[in-house]
Formats: sequence, structure tokens, C-alpha cells
Amino acid sequence: KFFSELERRKVYKAAIAYGISAWLIAQISGLISDSFELPSWVMQMIIITLIVGFPISMVFSWIFDIGPKGIEKTKQQSPELSNDNNPITGKLVISFLVVISGLIAVGWWSWKEFVIAEKPIKSLAILPFDNYTGNDELEYFVAGMHSSLIGDLGRLSALRVTSKTSSEAFKDVKMSLPEIASELKVDAIIEASVSCIEGDSVCIQIRLVSVFPEEKQLWIEDYYEDKSQILNLYNKVTKQISEEINIVLTTQEENLLAKSRAVDPEAYDAYVKGRYYWNRLSKEDLQIAMDYFKIAVEKDPDWAPPYAGLAEVWMGRSQMQFVSPSVAVPKIYIYMDKALELDPNSANSHYVKALISVWIEWDWEKGEREFLKVLKINPNHAMCRIYYSHFLMIMKRMDEALYQANLALELDPLQPLLLGLYAGLLNYNGDYRSATIHAEKALTIDSDNRFAKSMLRRAYVGMGDYEKSFELWKEMAWWEVEVIDSIEKVFHEQGYLAAVEETIKINEAVEKNGGQISYREQARRYIKVGKYNKAMDYYEKGYEIHDPNMPYISLEYNQMKDNQRYIELIRKMNLPMGNKH
Repeated sequence: KFFSELERRKVYKAAIAYGISAWLIAQISGLISDSFELPSWVMQMIIITLIVGFPISMVFSWIFDIGPKGIEKTKQQSPELSNDNNPITGKLVISFLVVISGLIAVGWWSWKEFVIAEKPIKSLAILPFDNYTGNDELEYFVAGMHSSLIGDLGRLSALRVTSKTSSEAFKDVKMSLPEIASELKVDAIIEASVSCIEGDSVCIQIRLVSVFPEEKQLWIEDYYEDKSQILNLYNKVTKQISEEINIVLTTQEENLLAKSRAVDPEAYDAYVKGRYYWNRLSKEDLQIAMDYFKIAVEKDPDWAPPYAGLAEVWMGRSQMQFVSPSVAVPKIYIYMDKALELDPNSANSHYVKALISVWIEWDWEKGEREFLKVLKINPNHAMCRIYYSHFLMIMKRMDEALYQANLALELDPLQPLLLGLYAGLLNYNGDYRSATIHAEKALTIDSDNRFAKSMLRRAYVGMGDYEKSFELWKEMAWWEVEVIDSIEKVFHEQGYLAAVEETIKINEAVEKNGGQISYREQARRYIKVGKYNKAMDYYEKGYEIHDPNMPYISLEYNQMKDNQRYIELIRKMNLPMGNKH
């Protein structure tokens, strides 16, 4: 009677339909989860939901039926029909459900064992190398090895490699490897320890650890190399790791890794010292970096990286306003051209060339070609991608700009400058809330980062939070306390725009007395208060001195499109017109 009632209430049909649907959903979900690299808990939740859903659907099919009036409660069986049993049907259905349940279980087990366990490694982070030499003064050399291996592995197009700045954030932290991998969103971690740097020899152990679904050592190797062969060591390690994780190298990557070059040990030592000081970016540290790069050039004049390092030093000195562009730019060209002559595949040299082409030469086609060359040589160059995104923003190609910026953020999520540049992109796109999140994150990493503060201030203005914007401005202002206090008084008594007007007057007084001001920032202040012709006076001054910030004037199109002087300047600089798209 029970089986007969199940059949009458169509519970069998519902069970069969549910079993087939559940099996199909489990198979499709497994394929999607693998293709999009979804977390394991997603598939687990789907399977649990399907299992829990089965008894619920059976209860509903017992209680309710679909009739002419839609879903309605199943009617009670008539007494005269109560003996109409078909136990064979019930047994067949139960057997069918057992088979379906078994298939779901087998599918789940197969997915877990073969898809999860054998998930391909498509991203990794190289943690800062441990210095076990017993000599803290050799930290610069260990840091240089770490940076070099990141650069070498970064050339593999099929692998996402976290940039140096973000990986260094996990130096000496008490976190498990899976926790670090989760933070950086990578599939595997590389750890290395340098046990000796004696004379001209280096001892290093490198291990590769997968972290999904659990921590598992995949490969480990010890190396004892002569310093003169250290460049070949990085190539060897890169190739071994690519083989371990089954990465298919392109022909270009094969050729790059096949190259062999000895380097003068003293030149290499001076070069990594130069890189160590370059990363500090203070005026004194840049000078020390320059001195070491020059020593490297003297020791090995046919080696390209020290020349690229010198070009970057002069670029940094110019950007930090330690020297004028008129002094720095010729030096940049000399060293950049020499580096590219010695090594046409130098990603850093092409990167410097791209920056110069866009922000110094205003040659948009050349700049884009150079950006793309860098990304072809090293697709994991995060700073190239974020500056390329700014170039695309200037060119009004906003969808492409956001795509490149998001890739940059994946590669280096803890780089304060990159986070600030990303916030700047979001500000222009009108996403002020997200801009504040990224600028604030940059400031939690580096509380004195002026660029991140300026982007946060702009985001506050965009949201109409003038109080917070003004507080940040006070932190950043270079003027005497009396001047800042006078502007603050105007701000509180007359409002934000009146304070902007006051700032304009003070800047004009500074300029009149022979002081230096930012022409672009002064122009932007005039735009805020609606004085567009005055803004153009300063934009035209910026054009005359070839101010590197002038390419960004294309972003003011909405406010300035009715000003003929602005349109003429845009045409003169060959910048795009129109709204963002």
C-alpha cells in the first residue's frame, strides 16, 4: 500500500527527475568550478545542497501535486483504489535512486581526488629569501637574489607571479603558507634560504609548495654556484619550476631561458647593492644607488642591467624633483639607449622608455608600443600595467584602463604607489567610494605616502566630504602655520570653494616672488571655481615648460569643452577629445 501511495502521489517521478537533475548539476558544477578555479567550498556547498534538497523535494511531492489550478494539496486516496499495488515499480525506482546516489557520490569523489588534488598551478608568490649566512651585512645580496628570481619567473606568460613589494610584506610574519597564499590569491609558494655567500660562491636551497587543497611540498633543490654563473642559476631554477608545474613555454621563453651569460662577481655585487638602495627612494639613497651602478658598469661594461639602473635613478631623481627634467632627461636617454643596445629584451629599459615617451615626449603611439613590449617580455610587470592603465585613461580608453589596472592590482596588491595610482583611476571613473578604500589601504602600509593621500583627498572631494579633504590637505601643505591657519579660517567661515580661491591667491603670490608652483594644480583650482580662462593661462605655461603632468588635461574635457583655448591645446598635444568610454 505504501509503494502504491508513492506511485499515486507521483513521488517516484519526482525522485527520478530530481536524481537526474542532481547528477547533471553535480557534473556541470564540477566542470565550471575547475574552469574558473572556484574555491573548494563552492562545490562542497553545491553537493550538500543537492543531498539536503532530496528529502525536502520528496516531502513536497508527497504533500502537493500539480493540477489544473496549479500547485495544490494531493487528494486522499479513494478506498476502492487502495489495493492497487505495484511493488515492482517501487523496487525499480528505489534501485534507480540508489544508482543515481552512487553516481553522485562517485562524481564527487572523482572531482575531489582528481580535480582538486591535481589543480594546475597558475599563480605563485616567492617569499623573501631567508638569510642563514650568519652575516646581516649580506642582506642586500639575499634581497637581490629574491628580486632577480621574481624577475626571471615573471617572464613566463602562463604564470602569474606576485611582485616584489607585496611578497616582501610577508617577511618574518607568523602566518602559515596557506594563509599567505590566500592573502595573495596564489596557488603555490616558493621559499628559499641562502646558507652561504663565501668568496665567489653562493649556497641556496629552493622549495616549491602547493597550498590547495592543503600544504604539500612539490619540489626542493639545493644549489652551490659560482657568483659569475648566478644569472644562469636563475634561468635554471625558472626552467625547473616550469617543468614541475607543467607550464608549456613559448618559443621566446625557451630562447630567453636557454641564453647563458657569465657576469663579473664584483659587478653583480655592486649591482644588487645599487638595487637595494634604489628601493629606498630618498635623495641620499638614490645617490648611493647611482654610485654602485657606476661601479657595476666599470667592472662589466657589456652588462645591460646597471645601465638600466642608472636610467631609473635619473628618472627617480626627476620624479622626486631632486633635479630638473632638463638635467635628468638627457642622462636617462644615454643610459636607457645603452641598456637596450646591450640587451634588447630588457623589460626595465623598455619600461623607462615607455614612461619617457608618454610623460616627457608626449608621443602616444611610441609610448603604447613600449608598454606592450614590456608586457610581452614580462607579463608580470605590475608597475608597467598600472602606468599603462593611466596612459589608456588619458587616451579615454577606460574599459581597457580598468582591465590593466585590475591585473596590476592582482600582481602587486600591497604596493602603496600602485594602490594610489589605482585610486586615481577610480576617481576619474567616478567610483569615489572604491577609491577611498584603496587609498586608505595604501596608507595603512605607508602612512606617509603623499600620493595616496592626494588621491584620498580627491575622493573625499568627489563625495562632497570637504571636512576630511581639508584635514588631509593640512597634513600635506608645505606652507607656514600662519598661512595654513588663514586658509582654514576661510574654509570654516565661507566654505570649500572660498578656501580654494584663497589657495589660488597664495600660490600666485609665491609665483610672483619667484617661487615654484605646480601649473597643473593651479589650473585645476581655477577649474573648480569656474574660471576657465585663468585655468588656461596655467595650462599654457605647463605646455611651454613641457610639464610631465600635462597629458592628464584630457581628463578635464567635460568641464572645459566649451573653451576654445582648451580645444586648441588638446589638438596641439594630439590628445583625444570626448567623454570617457
